Amino acid sequence: MSFIRTLEGDISPQSLGFTYSHEHIVCRPAFWAERGESDLLLDDPEKSQRDVEDFKACGGSAIVDATAVDYGRDVEAVRRIGQETGIHIVGTAGFNKSFLWDARIKEELKPIIGSYATYAEWIDRASINELTAFVVREVEEGLEGTPFKAGQVKFGTGYNRITPLEEKTLRAVARAHHETKAPVHSHTEVGTMALEQLELLRSEGVDLNFVSLGHMDRNPDPYLHEQIARTGVYLSFDGIGKIKYAPESTRIALILELVRKGYENQILISGDTARKTYYKHYDHGLGLEYIKAKWLPRFVDEANRSGFDGEKLAEKFFVHNPAACFSFKK
Repeated sequence: MSFIRTLEGDISPQSLGFTYSHEHIVCRPAFWAERGESDLLLDDPEKSQRDVEDFKACGGSAIVDATAVDYGRDVEAVRRIGQETGIHIVGTAGFNKSFLWDARIKEELKPIIGSYATYAEWIDRASINELTAFVVREVEEGLEGTPFKAGQVKFGTGYNRITPLEEKTLRAVARAHHETKAPVHSHTEVGTMALEQLELLRSEGVDLNFVSLGHMDRNPDPYLHEQIARTGVYLSFDGIGKIKYAPESTRIALILELVRKGYENQILISGDTARKTYYKHYDHGLGLEYIKAKWLPRFVDEANRSGFDGEKLAEKFFVHNPAACFSFKK
């Protein structure tokens, strides 16, 4: 039996609909707050909701909120946005990456995880089994003590390296996956260390067909992408709209190259919209409507010109592939 776990409860994969596979809706990351980086604080739920409403108005159905515990998520606010807009929202258990872990843990979390001062202290002092138990609780009982359960488990690694604490969280997340059957998602910094992550997951006995890797378009290397795709994982191209990293022509070419090689069933698309300046209703950015309303028509046109069925590919990337990727298979 397969199902997808949203903040509102479990649904059938067929009910998910048009999906953004990696976004952030409301979050106040302590690391950035402590440094006065206001752009990285999505701290106004009303403004976030207006962007989610725009996404729904252009045909969107579901959003995977990839905000883990160390990135300052607001579970109640995000769940309320999903409830009021009717958008399915998938929450995330697990961890992000080590440089964020110098931040102080918010007081509300300490009754749940213990009286550690920082995330680094918690992860360093806790055993892998203790970290695994925390992730399992977030999937099976609820995020941060709420009744709203996570629909995927996440870990992350840094730029061109995997620190000992990152490996520790990776192994905890892998073991939580075995216990819960939740799909696994990873943060790759600038698209690096993907193959190394997969080797560690293999060492934990994880079936890589249950794994998605984020930020693949940040490392625009077709050879590397093919090596990754051969393992069976999903590749998330989630930097759509971020021209400062690469033009859209580069992303589309990378995606179509994977399609040419037969990997169209392993591609996910999203925007990783995690700054005020990316949101329309915070600071006049492209907003959550951009991919569906503006990028996708261009992609379909370019795919058609390259001899593919652009509409069929769009259906795969935004409907069929997310429904398969984010399913629990028990």
